[in-house]
Amino acid sequence: MSHVAVVTGASAGIGEAIAARLLSEGHTVIALQRRQPRIAHERLIYRNIDLADAAATASLAEDLARRYPVRLLVNNAGANRPGPLDRATVEDLDYAMAVNVRAAVILAKAFVPGMREAKFGRIVSMSSRAMMGKTQRVVYSAAKAALIGMTRTLALELAADGITVNAVAPGPVATDLFDNGHPHGSEKRKKVIDSVPVRRVGTPDEVARAVAFLLHADSGYITGQTLFVCGGTSVSGTGGE
Repeated sequence: MSHVAVVTGASAGIGEAIAARLLSEGHTVIALQRRQPRIAHERLIYRNIDLADAAATASLAEDLARRYPVRLLVNNAGANRPGPLDRATVEDLDYAMAVNVRAAVILAKAFVPGMREAKFGRIVSMSSRAMMGKTQRVVYSAAKAALIGMTRTLALELAADGITVNAVAPGPVATDLFDNGHPHGSEKRKKVIDSVPVRRVGTPDEVARAVAFLLHADSGYITGQTLFVCGGTSVSGTGGE
């Protein structure tokens, strides 16, 4: 059965792969981000929004909830302000929390009422292996860990309404951003690959498949969980980059 899905940060990388996967499965996808999607599809709807703007995000979400029967929500958009504690600023923390966590809460508040009425809904939020602890990621790991707490709590609150809430936590994935920072053939990229037990970085499609699995109607007995798609880095304790 096809549904309307809202996916944040679908302009590239993992978000783009998630949107493409959902479109291939027959769903309608509403992409929320600042940049125009690179993919084109008759069932892809783009809405320009800065998810760090709470008022604008809430207004758009409420409008979408009135217009569309949103039953799938993927909180994929993220903000990473890398650096150690002595360089981290309150502004960095506020921005990371706003994009990663506050926007996710705002969108859930807008779309959960419709899910409750339909007695069906799926929410998946994109965390990170970094939530287990990673140097140079004090702000990012805090925000991604907060998503896990939100996921577990919402799973309990919404379970009786037929709504599942889960998280996916990727390890290093070969997105454009990663490739730019870790060029093919570079020592930096080799160091990352050597730290991953499966000896390679993941692909956006691999993460998208995990997200699609949790969004599926047949996954209704899975809620409050975090699925690591990390090549084993969450088991080995390595940071992966």
